[in-house]
Amino acid sequence: MKYFDRPALSAVLADGVKELGLDISEQQHAQLLDYLALLFKWNAVYNLTSVRDPMQMMTHHILDSLAAVPAFASAANVLDVGAGGGLPGMVLAIARPQMKVSMIDTVHKKTAFLTQVKAELGLANVTVYTMRVEQLQVSDKFDVITSRAFADLSDFVNWSGHLLAEGGEFIALKGTAPPEEQERLPKDWRVRLLQPLQVPRLQAERHLVFIQKSRQTI
Repeated sequence: MKYFDRPALSAVLADGVKELGLDISEQQHAQLLDYLALLFKWNAVYNLTSVRDPMQMMTHHILDSLAAVPAFASAANVLDVGAGGGLPGMVLAIARPQMKVSMIDTVHKKTAFLTQVKAELGLANVTVYTMRVEQLQVSDKFDVITSRAFADLSDFVNWSGHLLAEGGEFIALKGTAPPEEQERLPKDWRVRLLQPLQVPRLQAERHLVFIQKSRQTI
């Protein structure tokens, strides 16, 4: 598919949402399609993703991110590190409008895109930062910090650990979670859970990696 066939994409999205058992309203369904349309349009100029085909974008990006949504059920304030084109952050923000979602990236053209999506879709729960995550300081720390294919797990934790609230956790979206990455985690951190994900229409290995402090205080 070289052009944006909205009815065909809408049908695939509806089937995927049903398969994942998500509660998505008609408005959220439309917003996800609007977001994908913007990603497709901007990608032609700004190279936000190597995936060019809209149907592949639907499966590899939108459904892939939607598959992770249940893991954020209890989250109220989330940071997406290295957000790029907004995956999974923008999808989380649309699927969970009651949740605050911040996205950070060092590349201005990517954060300009995210800011445009926020404006066009009217996403009041979204905040966008253009800087290195190590330099970010916030008064209200995050209960979940996430990333998708961003960096080695140890770098992810080291660079953004100062932003995690007490008792919070990291949720990394990975294809696989190599044991050597887990072993390189800072000594105070551990993988609490490695959860396989089944993404509709995507025959590829996907995992969520849940990371928390080794000694949580009760």
